[in-house]
Amino acid sequence: MTELLLATNNGGKAREIQTILHHLGIEDIKILTLSDVHLSGFAVEETGHTYEDNATLKAKTLADKTRHLTIADDSGIEVTALGHKPGVYSARYAKGSDTDRCHKLLKELEGKEDRSAKFVCVIVYIDPHGNERHVFHGECKGLIAPALQGTHGFGYDPLFVPEGYHQTMAELGSDVKDQISHRAKALQAFATWWKGHKKVHET
Repeated sequence: MTELLLATNNGGKAREIQTILHHLGIEDIKILTLSDVHLSGFAVEETGHTYEDNATLKAKTLADKTRHLTIADDSGIEVTALGHKPGVYSARYAKGSDTDRCHKLLKELEGKEDRSAKFVCVIVYIDPHGNERHVFHGECKGLIAPALQGTHGFGYDPLFVPEGYHQTMAELGSDVKDQISHRAKALQAFATWWKGHKKVHET
C-alpha cells in the first residue's frame, strides 16, 4: 500500500478522493491528510496566479517538509459572464461561508443572461525522492442555477448544474458527482498515469 499525502485539512475532500480512486480501480493508495502527519492546521499561502501554481506550491512545500509522496489540488469555478471569475480566487471570493460566496456570485450575475460556467481542477503530484512532478487537469461544464439548491457537497455545488443534468451538484449527490466532477476527471487522468507508472516500476 502506497501512502499518498493530500495537502489538505479537509477530511471530506480526502474521503471524496479516496472513494473516487477506489471507483477507478486504484486499491493500492491510502490517502493521508495533514492531521495524519501531525501537521493539522498547517496551511500554505496560495500566492499563485493559476491553479497549477497554487497546487504546485502546496504539493512541493509539503513534500519537502514531510518527504512523503504528495498530491495537492487547486480548483475553482469560472463564470463566463463575469470574465471567468472568480477562478483561482473562488475560495476567497467573499468573507464568510460557502453560502456567502454563493450569494455573492448570484448577486453579480443579476441581469446577465449568460449563466454558463465551468469547474476547473488541477492536481499536482510530487515525489520528493525521485524529484518527479506530474500535473493532471479536469473540467466540468454547466450553468449557474437561479438559487441555491441541494444539501450535498460543498463550495459552489448548490449553484452548479452540470451539462446534461437538470439538478445542481448538491442535489445529484456524491455517486454522480464522483463520476462527472472536475476533480473526478483530474483523478481519472492521475489514475491512468499511476497504473502506467506502476507497470514501469514493476518491470
